[in-house]
Amino acid sequence: MADVDITDKIGYTLLKKGIIDYETLEKSLRVKEAEASKKERRNLGQILVTEFNADHDAVFREVANLYAFREIYIADENIDKPRIDFIRKIVDGLPEGNRELLIQAKMLPLKFDEKQSDKLIIISADPTDRNIPVIARNFSVKKYEVTYCRLKDIQNLLEQVIPPQNEFLKLLADNQISVETPDDESQVDEDLLNAEINKSALANLFEGCLVEAVRQGVSDVHVVAAEGNKTNFLFRVDGNLKVWHCQEGTMPEAVMAVVKDRTKGVDRFEREMTQDGFIQRVVDGHQLRFRVSIMPIVTTEFKNKFESIVIRVLDDRKVITDLNKLGLQGPAKNFFYKAIGKPQGIIILTGPTGSGKSTTLIAALYQVIDPTVNVLTIEEPVEYIIKGARQLKIGPKMSFEQSMRGILRHDPDIVLVGEMRDKVTAETAIKLANTGHLVFSTLHTNDAPSAVARLYKMGIEPFLIAYAINIIVAQRLIRTLCKTCKQPIEDSDKQDLIKFGFTEEEVQKHTFYQPVGCDKCTGGYKGRAAIHEALFFSKAIKNIILNAGEKVDENAIRDQAAKDGMWTLRRSGMERMMEGSTSLEEVISSTVEDE
Repeated sequence: MADVDITDKIGYTLLKKGIIDYETLEKSLRVKEAEASKKERRNLGQILVTEFNADHDAVFREVANLYAFREIYIADENIDKPRIDFIRKIVDGLPEGNRELLIQAKMLPLKFDEKQSDKLIIISADPTDRNIPVIARNFSVKKYEVTYCRLKDIQNLLEQVIPPQNEFLKLLADNQISVETPDDESQVDEDLLNAEINKSALANLFEGCLVEAVRQGVSDVHVVAAEGNKTNFLFRVDGNLKVWHCQEGTMPEAVMAVVKDRTKGVDRFEREMTQDGFIQRVVDGHQLRFRVSIMPIVTTEFKNKFESIVIRVLDDRKVITDLNKLGLQGPAKNFFYKAIGKPQGIIILTGPTGSGKSTTLIAALYQVIDPTVNVLTIEEPVEYIIKGARQLKIGPKMSFEQSMRGILRHDPDIVLVGEMRDKVTAETAIKLANTGHLVFSTLHTNDAPSAVARLYKMGIEPFLIAYAINIIVAQRLIRTLCKTCKQPIEDSDKQDLIKFGFTEEEVQKHTFYQPVGCDKCTGGYKGRAAIHEALFFSKAIKNIILNAGEKVDENAIRDQAAKDGMWTLRRSGMERMMEGSTSLEEVISSTVEDE
């Protein structure tokens, strides 16, 4: 191994602080040496971040410190509308081409110095970028100071000042869609449909819709045909649907045809049965998948064959691989770690569609994946690619049920079953758990105790349920309050908290908040957080199940679980309220009263 030149202060500092290891430093120095003769050579910090995936902020905080660049914390600044307008005005004054350079350099003018009114403070995620002086000269100021700022803070500010341009919607603006359609349309005329699609910019509308969905953090896009030659495009953001665009004066069949043409695995000419497919796109440099579900619907216009399309946005960047980031609260966290730490048994997640069950399972799976175990997943369809797992491909030649039977012969250690949809699937998953395998799966029930009753009603033997299951976790996603505009509740409203179940002491000790609403959120809410109900299978719980007669006593299980320390979904929601992250209204709407 060659000796590292410790005269490179950046490398030596990063090595000393444990930000990089010796091998990475050695490789990065070789790259730097190879670029020495180039005109556009990079410094070591830039090489480490771009070539070796070193943590951007950890590296450039040390670089900034070494070269005496001051650090500015955006949280300490008042980034209100006047400030955004001030930054935008300076950026808009840049010559053509400089705006793109500014975005690449991840820099922005922030404010004039309080002590020197003619000195502009510039923030940058990499204050050593060679383009900064080039751009700064065009800000038309006498003096400027370059400071360091965290990458995430810069990116958030850049998105507010220079929103990413949606090239498809820009093309759409130049070609407004409006095509006359005949009054009497007993059958869809395919030639007319093609003519309408060709004349209009429907393709740009749909592609622009996908781009906007990704940028706005949308979970699902709904494309719904309506009477009067209308098609509604709706976005689901933080669990709620909102209208993004209403396409008028265009045959809904034409809009649906455009979506189908861009979806793999569906037939454009099929309008009377459900279809499933997927779309792949690169948006802002990231590869994304979209799961497409198509269903026929009925409207008052019986002569037309209308459809509804729902597109799930599958963004791998949102996959949580660190279980600590799931926000498991109180006893649920300890119970869950204990359950997945066992060599065998089944971990079941329950909850309605869109409650984050798959997210939790994938995070749990990443905790136990390593090269010494064979991890198999059976999902229909596969939503996210899980590194280190073999994800079986369900298709016409291998159904979900066939793969469940075949998996036993494929020498698995850990198995993820997307959903226990029937007795065959549930029985196979539970047999796997009882024969030395660790199994993860989901079930659609309202809470954790009712999942036991559901399996019992499926026909699964009580002793199999009792000895196979490690834990059942019920989950919901609740909206979190916007940190910018949330306000403490009025004193007069505190009585409502006591009626809800809080003690006098809890009401006095904690600050409870209510939604307000601002330009950064939707009705006072921004983002969502999970609440959990974790039913760990203790000996007492197992005995209740083993002694079940004709039906499982859910209330007995619920009472025993409470004695074992389980928090209900409502109690978990109340904890979220006490930490100031959600409101009373949100917890009431998302949970039921504890019995």
